Amino acid sequence: MPVAVVDFAHVRLTVTDIEVSRRFYEAVFGFPVAYEAPSADADAATREQLAFLFGGVIYSFAGGLLGLRPVAPAGDRHDEDRVGLDHLSFSLGSRADLDDAVTVLDGLGVSHGGIKDIGGAFILEFRDPDNIALELMAPAA
Repeated sequence: MPVAVVDFAHVRLTVTDIEVSRRFYEAVFGFPVAYEAPSADADAATREQLAFLFGGVIYSFAGGLLGLRPVAPAGDRHDEDRVGLDHLSFSLGSRADLDDAVTVLDGLGVSHGGIKDIGGAFILEFRDPDNIALELMAPAA
């Protein structure tokens, strides 16, 4: 009998520079922080409790949790043609929300492919600072 999964709990992305990645994800999505690595002056118990963050951050949003883990070597770049993540897709409510997302991305200077009709849904593709492929998807109706 298969495992009875009901939803995703979280996704954590490996990044090269936590400050650059945080600026990007917070500017694009504005997710609230659920957990973040403690400052250097935090007590030992707090540092130990949050060691699983590896110096990163976890954001909360309606779909679950999204974490950024800054352990990749400088200069490394994501490649969806290697084993692992191909892309990460977020759901939006409508095509109008995708139009609004284009305005946000353009305002931030984030390159994107424009809205595509894939039959039954629309998508908007772009990349984060580590070249991780991101997608926004909205239903056609």
